[in-house]
Amino acid sequence: MTGSPRRTLVTTALALLAAIAPLTPSATAAPRAPAAADAPAALDLSTSRAQWIDKNTLAWDVQGDAASQELVYARDGQLTLKDGELAGKGQRIRLAPAEGGLTDAQRKKYPHLKSYAAFTVDPRDRDRARHALTGQLVATRSSADGTLLTATGVQTQGILDDLYSPTATKAALGPRFRDGHPTLALWAPTAQSVSLELDGTRVAMRRDDTSGVWSVSGDRSWSGKQYRYVVKVWAPSVQKIVTNKVTDPYSTALTADSERSIAADLDDPKLAPRGWEQLKKPKAEPLRDAQIQELHIRDFSVEDRTARHPGTYLAFTDTASDGMKHLRELAKAGTSYVHLLPAFDIGTIPERAADQATPGCDLTSPAPDSDEQQACVTRTAAKDAYNWGYDPLHYTVPEGSYASDPAGTRRTVEFRQMVQGLNGSGLRTVMDVVYNHTVASGQADKSVLDKIVPGYYQRLLPDGTVANSTCCANTAPENAMMGKLVVDSLVTWAKEYKVDGFRFDLMGHHPKANILAVREALDALTLKKDGVDGKKIVLYGEGWNFGETADDARFVQATQKNMAGTGIATFSDRGRDAVRGGGPFDEDPGVQGFASGLFTDPNASKANGTPAEQKARLLHYQDLLKVALTGNLAAYTFTDSAGKRVKGSEVDYNGAPAGYADAPGDALSYADAHDNESLYDALAFKLPADTTPAERARMQVLAMATATLAQGPSLSQAGSDLLRSKSLDRNSYDSGDWFNALHWDCRDGNGFGRGLPPAADNKDKWPYGKPLLTSPNLSPGCAEINGTSAAYQDLVKVRATEPAFSLATAGQVQSRLSFPLSGTSAETPGVITMEAGNLVVVFNATPEAQQQRVPGLKDTAYRLHPVQAKGADATVKSSSYERKSGAFNVPARTVAVFERG
Repeated sequence: MTGSPRRTLVTTALALLAAIAPLTPSATAAPRAPAAADAPAALDLSTSRAQWIDKNTLAWDVQGDAASQELVYARDGQLTLKDGELAGKGQRIRLAPAEGGLTDAQRKKYPHLKSYAAFTVDPRDRDRARHALTGQLVATRSSADGTLLTATGVQTQGILDDLYSPTATKAALGPRFRDGHPTLALWAPTAQSVSLELDGTRVAMRRDDTSGVWSVSGDRSWSGKQYRYVVKVWAPSVQKIVTNKVTDPYSTALTADSERSIAADLDDPKLAPRGWEQLKKPKAEPLRDAQIQELHIRDFSVEDRTARHPGTYLAFTDTASDGMKHLRELAKAGTSYVHLLPAFDIGTIPERAADQATPGCDLTSPAPDSDEQQACVTRTAAKDAYNWGYDPLHYTVPEGSYASDPAGTRRTVEFRQMVQGLNGSGLRTVMDVVYNHTVASGQADKSVLDKIVPGYYQRLLPDGTVANSTCCANTAPENAMMGKLVVDSLVTWAKEYKVDGFRFDLMGHHPKANILAVREALDALTLKKDGVDGKKIVLYGEGWNFGETADDARFVQATQKNMAGTGIATFSDRGRDAVRGGGPFDEDPGVQGFASGLFTDPNASKANGTPAEQKARLLHYQDLLKVALTGNLAAYTFTDSAGKRVKGSEVDYNGAPAGYADAPGDALSYADAHDNESLYDALAFKLPADTTPAERARMQVLAMATATLAQGPSLSQAGSDLLRSKSLDRNSYDSGDWFNALHWDCRDGNGFGRGLPPAADNKDKWPYGKPLLTSPNLSPGCAEINGTSAAYQDLVKVRATEPAFSLATAGQVQSRLSFPLSGTSAETPGVITMEAGNLVVVFNATPEAQQQRVPGLKDTAYRLHPVQAKGADATVKSSSYERKSGAFNVPARTVAVFERG
């Protein structure tokens, strides 16, 4: 791997599919029968086009007849092609064409292979399979005269699962301790030998032939010692037998920079901070009520002058810091979870502070619109202390760069102290987990899984190369032992680190069955047995549908539509795009939306179209937001802006149903997250240039409110309530502290105007951004920054205390939530009026005060909600209600909540 992964939330499957189509050849395209001219291309041992899917069956994308077909295997890996013939010493397994091809059961299990030819392993040779899998494997087809027609390598994921997974999935892997005595176990069924390198000494390991697990037990002296496995195995990526010295994929502790695993017992009292066993959790909110702050560990404190441990886990124990004070304020208002960006062992950050580069220039001197800052930051980006962390190296060890000492178990202790600090502040902890890819594969330096069982843990394309549609080397959780690793790792985080929830990166690349297996395993954890109540652990993830798994091509995916009804939420991009306008991949970032002035406060961008086109698009955005406010329910019926009675699933979102959820809690609402421009920066591009700082602050609150006041969980990027900016950077994954750090003190500004954002992902937008970066209208002061946060917290309080926002079923939403002016002559472009139980909410996104007359509420008493009436926003306090006419009067750019009575 040559660089850090770049992560982008996908707006539509179509946009990303278009971008990656050249990288993902179809797995189901019908192959041509080899002709004479094709013969040289058909003979290629560097590819693996045949797939041994179970002990009886080989699937192969070939057509036409051949006189014979065989599997040839060589333990020494010396099979080669010479003058069109297979050379080298090998043993043979006979194959016969399977009448009728793959069975229905096989096609169901491997839908991407449904058009492949099938070959049955000769019963006389089936006992050779286990031995054959420990060396080089070649599939061949020959003509009657012995001419070699086709030769290719063989993918073996299926047969490995068939032979070994029934037992191996029950095995305890990695370091396990009993009365202080460790046992180390590694699944490596294709290895010719495995030994343990313990403190530089080789120790033999024993292979269990049923499971393919190698293990060794030791005495108490092994505890705390460094180790690696020495694995001798056939490596298709380099076409030879290799001996790899590799860390434990089930590591529980590591040396600095992950050079060695450490035999650490996570139950050792020495690794438990004071009070760990008695840790009291804040009240667990149901997922449908979760209000989540998404936070990067380093961003949180690295520029907080009041933090004693900047940039580290221990910053969350600095109770007097500005950052922790702000988190406590949010918790008091009703925020229930802090979602931490990846905190497992990251592959692209030097863990020792002495090895971390820093920008070698004065970043404060250049102009706000200069390209000098980004150039300076970029020069050291690959070697600095910063990365979002979506590049996993070891899944179940805390990242060392956030610890006071990365060499050993301090990271374990300090991660636990971080959880304590957050829990003590009234916040439960969610981990962002990335099991869909690894930082590297094959024989690369930072490859782990693929060095142990080559070609198994990574998802392979039809030619045997590793799929990389997620940005990097995709994993294959559809394979039993990768699926087991996901489950085992998450159970460890839940039990040993008392993590309260997990957010799955690119969850649509997981099988739905894998995510449900996670849910089942967590549900089995109890306070009495495990110290945690697993049923209270929340799960949500990115249910995007793209890449080689798209449209359930390989399995039923954990996508938005498929996860409905499971109790596991998926991010909903419907409301996000409607409130911001356009999508993350727009050529012109000035495309406006509901909260950015479309039609009601147009900017100069021609991309928005004519006034008539803008009005039509705005009203459609309002329909998308109405669906989003219901929790994206598919079956919810309402009158749309055209006056037609529709279901949520019948409202169009870029060709897909807007509503896909079965119940509140299936969809997670958000206006911004770490991906794409921050909300403030998106509005900077979209609001008219002359919009004042005070008006921008009001639109920020309004945009956030569409997620906060929706049914189901909502998420906000940390600092968005403080108008957080990344100086227009749309992909700050490796942009360093300069562009990413949070600023808790309003006197430090909000991060805007720190120079043009890094060229790699932003240069095409520089012409749009450069004039903005020097605008005084985009430099908010303390009044705007603190006022935004206070107004947002008031809305969170309303959300957290009003049952109308916590409806448990689709039926309750249908009966208690409505949009009384939708589709009538009274529906105002730029205004949404929602009735929820005894509340009426008016979202006025226009630059003028608006009156919303609801005839059905005439003669019913309403008043501004007490939280807002006594709150921090002076403007909303001028909202009023006229009982005789049922009219709600709301100031410009304001969200007002009215209470009956």
